[in-house]
Amino acid sequence: MSPVDPDSSDELHFLNARRSVPAKQLGEPGPDPATLARILAAAVRVPDHGKRVPFRFIRIAGQARHALGERLVARTRVRDPQAGDGAIEKDRNRFAHAPLVLVVVAKQGFDEKIPESERFSTAACVCFALLQAAQACGFGAQWLTGWPAYDPEIAGVLGLAEDERISGFLHIGTPKLEAPERDRPDPQSLLTDWSPA
Repeated sequence: MSPVDPDSSDELHFLNARRSVPAKQLGEPGPDPATLARILAAAVRVPDHGKRVPFRFIRIAGQARHALGERLVARTRVRDPQAGDGAIEKDRNRFAHAPLVLVVVAKQGFDEKIPESERFSTAACVCFALLQAAQACGFGAQWLTGWPAYDPEIAGVLGLAEDERISGFLHIGTPKLEAPERDRPDPQSLLTDWSPA
């Protein structure tokens, strides 16, 4: 496949040029408060059936990143008493690289009109919009989950309610390197036309 056209005058430039920067390659500075406000304002403009706003954000920054890493280490030792040094260090530093991590929390629970899957999809759209907005503001970002996104103990550490789930951890910072382009699917090969029988 040919590389993305770098022409920034193209109205689809930020969509066509989007690529994830690995969290380990994200450093200072992160977005300042005004820029973060702009990123969040863009991210909430997602499809939301029934206007439920089935998501919220948790900011993890500064020393809180390292404190959460230590909580992960403690949880890893309970989950897997045989965990090696490599696994322990991976969890210790999981949130230590990017200066800002945003947790996108999907608010689930009972809703007699809007299915849970649609509300979770809205939260997932927020994750993608955060990636786009961060890049448009000159930052790199990566959307990650991993075991902490699904662990009930970590959900409790982060203050999630019983009916909430983590949709993603969005790591945002300044790229230390230019993320390489990767192969993308040919959209035309994925397109079919429906016609009545």
